[in-house]
Amino acid sequence: MDFEKREYFRGILLEEMRALLEEAEKTVSEMNADTTNFPDPTDRATQESDRTFELRIRDRERKLLNKIREALERIENDSFGTCEMCGEEISEARLKVRPVTTLCIDCKIEQEKAEKH
Repeated sequence: MDFEKREYFRGILLEEMRALLEEAEKTVSEMNADTTNFPDPTDRATQESDRTFELRIRDRERKLLNKIREALERIENDSFGTCEMCGEEISEARLKVRPVTTLCIDCKIEQEKAEKH
């Protein structure tokens, strides 16, 4: 992959990382600021359910942040855009949709088939 394309994907990854970190910070601030004590058990349960849901989302985003960091490392060591299984180049269209991917579409399909069995 040439320098311009690597820089293009670096920009996408860094922007996605920035947005995720901003959301995480906002969630922490909101949870720290929210000291509402609902006397009604149903309201408390709803609040707890909402918090649990929000934390699950943030956990998924934390995992995505790790994948973004790994993708940025692959850009640095010039292995970004190369399939980990077959060594072929991952299509640019696939990388635009999922820039953290490590598998070409054919290998990903094979992996999913193997997981089903």
